[in-house]
Amino acid sequence: MSNQLALQMLAKRGVTLNDIAEIVLTLQMPYNNTLTKEECAESVLAVLNKREVQFTLYTGIALDELAERKLLPHPLQAIMEHDEPLFGVDETLALGIVHVYGMIGLTSFGYLDKKKMGIIRELNNHDTSIHVFLDDLVAGVAAAASARIAHQNKNVMEYLSKQSEAADI
Repeated sequence: MSNQLALQMLAKRGVTLNDIAEIVLTLQMPYNNTLTKEECAESVLAVLNKREVQFTLYTGIALDELAERKLLPHPLQAIMEHDEPLFGVDETLALGIVHVYGMIGLTSFGYLDKKKMGIIRELNNHDTSIHVFLDDLVAGVAAAASARIAHQNKNVMEYLSKQSEAADI
C-alpha cells in the first residue's frame, strides 16, 4: 500500500514530510550527529508505508474534519471543539503508531506530547481548525520514525560487539 494518500491527507491539513522529518532530526541529533534530514524523511516514509499507520491517520484526520463540519454527535462534538484535556482518545490512537517501533517510540511520543515542537505546536495552537487527533498523530509518526532510526544506530551495534568481545576474555 502506498504512502501517497497519507502524505496527501497530511498536506491537506498543513503537514509536510519535511515538517515531520525536522522533528525526527531534532529527536535523534543528540545520539547521531551525522544524521541528515533526508535520512529522517526516509524513516518517516517507511513508517507511513505501514498499513496500520495509514489506517490510523485516515481515522484521526476524518474525525478532525467531521468535527470542523460539526457532524459529530453530542457530546463528542463539544469534546472535540474544546479539545477536552481528559479525552485521551487522540493519544490512544496515536499510540497505535508509536508501538510499531517499541518502547523508545513510546518515550519519544510522551516527550513530544509535552514539548509540542515544530508543526505539532502549530497544530495544537491553531485557532480556526480542529486538530485534536492530528497533533498527536504527527507526534506518533515522528516518534516512530525516530525510534526506527534509533534501532538502526550503528553505534549500538559497536557497543554490543565490544560487550561480546569483553565476555570472551
